[in-house]
Amino acid sequence: MAIAFDLNDLQAFRAVAELANFRRAAEAVHISQPAFSRRIDKLEAALGVRLLDRTTRRVSLTAVGREFARKVETLLDDLDGTLLALRGVAATRMGEVTIACVPSTVYYYVSQVVQRFRADFPRIRVKVLDAGANEVLGVVARGEADFGLNFIGSQEAGIHFSPLREERFVAACRRDHPLAKKRRVAWADLAAHDFIAVAQSSGNRLLLDQALAGVAERPVPVCEAQHVTTMLGLVEAGLGVAAVPAMAMPGEDHPLLVSVPLDTPVVTRRVGLIRRSGRTLAPAAQHLYDFFAEMAAPRGRAKPRQQKP
Repeated sequence: MAIAFDLNDLQAFRAVAELANFRRAAEAVHISQPAFSRRIDKLEAALGVRLLDRTTRRVSLTAVGREFARKVETLLDDLDGTLLALRGVAATRMGEVTIACVPSTVYYYVSQVVQRFRADFPRIRVKVLDAGANEVLGVVARGEADFGLNFIGSQEAGIHFSPLREERFVAACRRDHPLAKKRRVAWADLAAHDFIAVAQSSGNRLLLDQALAGVAERPVPVCEAQHVTTMLGLVEAGLGVAAVPAMAMPGEDHPLLVSVPLDTPVVTRRVGLIRRSGRTLAPAAQHLYDFFAEMAAPRGRAKPRQQKP
């Protein structure tokens, strides 16, 4: 009996089985929605069974479709691993990885990890989705990103949270600012200066508001920004000082910005990798995930990565 479908049809089915949405599944395999629908129709016709129940509002797997999806997942994962092994050198593998990150981690941390990753795996394309903490959690939970970098998610059902770093909030200011010469500053010290805050919709703002609820003298913002990176731009322009996660700050050699430890109280957040529980990452995504784990030490202290033979 001749097989009347191919690998592309199986990959299309896996995508819609995971995402439960034809439009997002078509985007995931980089084809138009009509072409995607034809692949699913072709697969169902070849098998002689209905794999999906489709309405105008949702897509769900039939009982046969659920069983077939488990077998397709195993088949494609095994094939992917076999092909990777046959090629001998993982760096020659082509692919795409999508990672969702809170913006405060991207500019100085994620960029360094991706730079090193691309040096070892130049044929793997990396797509970075920078979004708020809740949105990062959502796109990972829905399978729209392979994994994420976030400071929430440790208590979420269906999400595995792997801690990378416990970091404190620091005062960000220009080198010519009076606070720049201090070894550390209290939150009350910031109240005496123009203060730039992150917007109330931000996860970082919620974390800070909760931590500072009992502080009598706390800074009142004269300016707000949606993202931490925007706040730093305003600080560079001399518009004030800000409180930001240490991971968002540049190194000590930055010509304009300097970070000063904040205390009274010390406020920290735990940043980690999030992924869907019970799901195996594709080899390309697993490589990048491992890079983040290996470079979890503070900037400049990460151990050199040894290439696998």
